[in-house]
Amino acid sequence: MTNTETQRRDGPLAGVRVVDLTHMLAGPYSTWLLGALGADVIKIERPGKGDFTRVIAPFSDDESIYFMSVNRNKRSLTLNLKEEKGKEIFRRIVATSDVLVENNRAGAMDRLGLGYRDLKAVNPKLVYASISGFGQDGPYRHRPCFDVVAQAMSGMMSITGEPGGQPSRVGASIGDIGSSLFATIGILSALQKRASTGEGSFIDVAMLDCQLALMENAIARYLNAGDVPRALGSRHPLIAPFQSFPTADKPIAVCVDTNEQWERMCGAMALDHLLTDPRFLTGSQRNANHAELEPLLVPVFVTRTRDEWLDRFDEADVPSSPINSVPDALNDPQVVHRGMVVEVPPGSGKRFAAVPIHMQGAPLAAEVPAPRLGEHTDAILAELGFGDADIEALRIAAVV
Repeated sequence: MTNTETQRRDGPLAGVRVVDLTHMLAGPYSTWLLGALGADVIKIERPGKGDFTRVIAPFSDDESIYFMSVNRNKRSLTLNLKEEKGKEIFRRIVATSDVLVENNRAGAMDRLGLGYRDLKAVNPKLVYASISGFGQDGPYRHRPCFDVVAQAMSGMMSITGEPGGQPSRVGASIGDIGSSLFATIGILSALQKRASTGEGSFIDVAMLDCQLALMENAIARYLNAGDVPRALGSRHPLIAPFQSFPTADKPIAVCVDTNEQWERMCGAMALDHLLTDPRFLTGSQRNANHAELEPLLVPVFVTRTRDEWLDRFDEADVPSSPINSVPDALNDPQVVHRGMVVEVPPGSGKRFAAVPIHMQGAPLAAEVPAPRLGEHTDAILAELGFGDADIEALRIAAVV
């Protein structure tokens, strides 16, 4: 993609330039979203190596699918930030940018002379977002952190899995993605603040903090009621029945959140006698007496197939769902209708999960494929005023 094409990108963040110093997943997911919203994202990578995920299998046309999935909508510039000339070029990019996102360990950017205080002097309006495992301060600030570390330390793994089983990691990398989403919220908020004050901001987002925030009622229950959360499988800790059940063929998920839904579920299952059972009159009672309720429901569920129950519950307006595999989910008519699979670029055969934001009046930018390593180096340097000879000299000196 040429620079001219980049500048023509539309979307609500059109005209915003993002300097992307992120790698792996906590960070690239955020800048992928910013690019999908129309920002011009310049991903700065190590010459000859690039983002660590470029070498993670599986591959498609010699490109890492992992890398491609969260590095769409970006341009790639290789730049050696350990060389003074590389730092000089970096500062020139920052001077004309709006946002910088990095996910190195705390202090790494300061040691390079490229921390927030350093770059604020270059661009006072800069929104500088740092994503790290444990934040910019505290006793763990220098520790390495990956998704499973954040999930384990936060207590997330202790409430995930089957009762009495080994603690389990949430199947998606929620430790990484959670921090990326909170960072994106912070960035958009800081841009809004800058629009009214003219001042930039420093945003400090820690993966551990984000996991704790995402645990919402588990934290609140413990702090305010002394209830120590534990793994419950597919069950909800406060609501019943709210879980998966076996059927005559495939399992089904059912959620009964109100007494009205409970009445409709009992009607659909021909269990109206449970409506007057004093153990199950309210949601709290049903949850407290779950061990007595579940054995009454399972023998009924196994008398019909999953699809038969889904039809009955749909007719009775009871929240329920098949427990899909990933292929099943992607072929679901609702998922297809919402366009949640996107081919990037069109006709390439490379398909990914789409951005789940639908905006009227400010449509998202058309997605573009992840860049090859250094694909836009010459174009970006030319934007900064470097001529062909200058660029070749930088390449010979291993600056780019």
